[in-house]
Amino acid sequence: MKICMVSSESVPFSKSGGLADVVGALSTALSELGDDVRVLLPLYGSIDGTGFEDTPCKGTVSVLGDEQQVTFKQTTLQKVTYYFLCHPSFTKRKGIYGDTSFTPYADNLGRFTLLNKAALLLCEALGWKPDIMHCHDWTCGFVPYLLKQTDSRFWRDTKSMMTIHNLAYQGEFARLELLMSDVAPDTRMFSGPTSRKRVNMLKTGLEFADELTTVSPTYAKEIQTEAFGCSLESLLSSRSDHLQGIINGIDYDEWNPQTDSFLTHHFGSEKLKGKDLTKAEIQAEFSLPVDEQIPLFCMISRLAEQKGFVELLEGSPCALEQMLTKLPMQMIIVGTGDNEMERKLKEIAERHANLSVNILFSNRAAHRLEAGSDFFLMPSRYEPCGLNQLYSLRYGTIPIARRTGGLADSIIDLDENPQSGTGILFDCMSAHGILEAVERAFSWWAKGKKTMQNIRTRCMHWDSTWQRSAQSYHHIYESSIRGN
Repeated sequence: MKICMVSSESVPFSKSGGLADVVGALSTALSELGDDVRVLLPLYGSIDGTGFEDTPCKGTVSVLGDEQQVTFKQTTLQKVTYYFLCHPSFTKRKGIYGDTSFTPYADNLGRFTLLNKAALLLCEALGWKPDIMHCHDWTCGFVPYLLKQTDSRFWRDTKSMMTIHNLAYQGEFARLELLMSDVAPDTRMFSGPTSRKRVNMLKTGLEFADELTTVSPTYAKEIQTEAFGCSLESLLSSRSDHLQGIINGIDYDEWNPQTDSFLTHHFGSEKLKGKDLTKAEIQAEFSLPVDEQIPLFCMISRLAEQKGFVELLEGSPCALEQMLTKLPMQMIIVGTGDNEMERKLKEIAERHANLSVNILFSNRAAHRLEAGSDFFLMPSRYEPCGLNQLYSLRYGTIPIARRTGGLADSIIDLDENPQSGTGILFDCMSAHGILEAVERAFSWWAKGKKTMQNIRTRCMHWDSTWQRSAQSYHHIYESSIRGN
């Protein structure tokens, strides 16, 4: 099968979030199934393209009010061919969406329309006809529409898939900007009330793609409701027959407690001594008393409302202070984000010796905390898929999470399923809900080391491989091509 992935980012070349991890890992997993997978990305100024090859493919794309000359470079990684769109709107800027995450580029509609049009140009120039155009998130939302608009016989049998990684990001722009994109308007491309209608790139993709997917089965159901639908719930409900959720996998080479280069002591599901030794190391590293009898909780997170920090920090004393005072526990928090949340966390840490707050982003710290902690707290308001709970399961660290999105699909509640449970799930998004979930986790800790080891072994046997996810995507591709 021939699959063309179109994305604004992919590891190891460009990354702002989990989208890049998914595109890179899914492409590799599909190629291992025997598919011909090719990925189109913009060549940003931050990408070192020294070893890339020039391609003979070039042409003009009508966008930004003019005919824009585009060329492409390419490289191959793990049997996946990556093409890079070369144009000054990407190559002359180091950012993906903006110079910072808070300052998007003013011409992003034109930039990513260029990417969408270039995807079709590239395939035709190569003479390579994809069976599936797999489009990721709002930046690629025009591709399914362009496929429906073209009268080229080249694309007659190609199907399109639109994957939603986070529905909250839709790519909305002023209607007048569409004139600069040289894309024929259609009423289904717009969102919002009549007086304030805006071009919506994600909505366009959701309207015109043959198949829709998102990153977990529960999130696929949630986004069809008003609470999670971000004003697109009616559209998604109307297309429910073509909407499926497939939970993401993780990189088993990078996240492997038996080989992790960040760990001094390695361990596996049957030999957990290395986890105990790692716990002692990180207790000392984060200035906490070294004591194997005290359960160690951790959070590795962006400090934001979505991640539950409002509920964790509201009130006096807040839920975080209550658990630190009430329970003989330790907590390590690592992350960056909202300035007020950072300030409040540091203030609480000054009053509680069993809390270590670290305002930083560190891959090393993430690996070591996943390996050495006993519990991982993840009280997200919503979570399309989530990755940290999957890393936690892989390292035998018991997740405590809100029952939402991919968290609900990847964690089996211990109290509801004592013999097969792998974590703690709670429903009430409140300070009380979080505190009660931590207390439930502590009650399992109190059952003793043998019980904890049994739970950890079950966690580490959970299948979070990309091979499983790739098989699910492959099944949808095949069904779409058959016209089912």
